[in-house]
Amino acid sequence: MVSCYVYGVVPGEQTSTEVEDLPAVANAQEKISLIRHRKLAAVVSDMSTERPLGTPEDLRAHARVLDTLAATDTPVLPLRFGTVVKDAQSAGRMLADGYDHFMAALERLQGYAQFTLNAQYIQDAVLREVLDERPEINQLREEIKSLPEEASYYQRIQLGQLVTEAVSSKRDMASAEIQQYLAPLAASTATSPPTADEAAVDLSFLVKHTQRAAFEQAAEDLARRWHGRIRLRLLGPLAPYDFVADAMADTGEVP
Repeated sequence: MVSCYVYGVVPGEQTSTEVEDLPAVANAQEKISLIRHRKLAAVVSDMSTERPLGTPEDLRAHARVLDTLAATDTPVLPLRFGTVVKDAQSAGRMLADGYDHFMAALERLQGYAQFTLNAQYIQDAVLREVLDERPEINQLREEIKSLPEEASYYQRIQLGQLVTEAVSSKRDMASAEIQQYLAPLAASTATSPPTADEAAVDLSFLVKHTQRAAFEQAAEDLARRWHGRIRLRLLGPLAPYDFVADAMADTGEVP
């Protein structure tokens, strides 16, 4: 049986030219197309219901379609990964039922795209900072070196806790500094929990297209300041994944 996979919602005048040749979710050979209703269009592709979703390729395909549209300055309302309806007619009814909500959210996102900044500590550098700034940690570390492993069990636990607390404090300071530099150039920000111990912070920004050059320059300036200490990776323009809830908040629905 064939169902209809829905990536997101875009303005009805949008064409499928940019995405029609991209790999589709669940079947890379399927064509991506648009289902239109008045001033809206759903970005869709056919998929077999016999094929389970959730592979890394599926996730990448979902994001690539939406991010490709966002890169063209098209306002995009991304739907949750795994949004599947029965058929094209059902996708059209989804647009009709949520028409006012979708239109209002797209108007709020018009002219904006998401940029996500991943800040990752260079481990040796941040450990040196911790040892320089916290003499008690350095002293405990040196004491442990002179003890047998079995005899230093609790000291090692204490050392780990102290280092974790120190790194967490640095993470908060890094987040505040990123906010100081970049938040004035964005309409909104969103923070995600670090995905690894060496991650300083993951922050997303909703950036107006006219501010994009200034935002990217500010991120580059910050990367130069932190060279050798924190590695920055800027992703974007992306579909506004982290700002959909805000865009839909006043409509009473979240896609």
